[in-house]
Amino acid sequence: MSRPAIARRGVCLVLSAPSGAGKTAIADALVSSEPVLRRSISATTRPPRAGEIDGLHYHFLTQVAFEQAERSGALLESARVLQGTHAYGTPRAPVERALAAGEDVVFDIDWQGHRSLREKLAQDVVGVFVLPPDFATLERRLQARAGDDPGEIARRMRVARDEISHWMEFDHVVINDDLAQAIEDVRAILHAARLTGHRQLGLEAFVQALVSTATRG
Repeated sequence: MSRPAIARRGVCLVLSAPSGAGKTAIADALVSSEPVLRRSISATTRPPRAGEIDGLHYHFLTQVAFEQAERSGALLESARVLQGTHAYGTPRAPVERALAAGEDVVFDIDWQGHRSLREKLAQDVVGVFVLPPDFATLERRLQARAGDDPGEIARRMRVARDEISHWMEFDHVVINDDLAQAIEDVRAILHAARLTGHRQLGLEAFVQALVSTATRG
């Protein structure tokens, strides 16, 4: 008897963390080593920076086009930053196409984006909150970055306390004390999510055939 085909619906892997906790480094490492994991490409109203390509780094939209996408439901989540100057959001269509094709999508978004995404794609979202081992380490990581002045670092530290208060909204929590271990922890979460029963399309038919064969035997 031939085995029934079992396709897989993709996973929305959401990584959220205070700035400096390491979520971007974790996402970069996974995207480079997991063949069917792709990064979500956000839409934004800010102008392209030097070297940025539309559709590769961001989907660059006018303010009017962005607001229309929000009203029509074409965005899974959206937010304003820099006192409302620029808007960012996640286009729905590319994500749904990837999930249907069995591809996983990783999101580097805040707790508000995670909450919105879970409201829209509840069965597809696996949320991981990344914590620093302590605030002193978080501050050192922020100070090691190029381009952030002391005032900006102080602001990010204040914001971090609020962001961390939302850790219980996530399915998993990873403490990034050692980056290599944190990457492997998140990889294990992703691999486990791929095996969730409801995500394996055709599994019911496989089990029925398996039981039928056992009954005949």
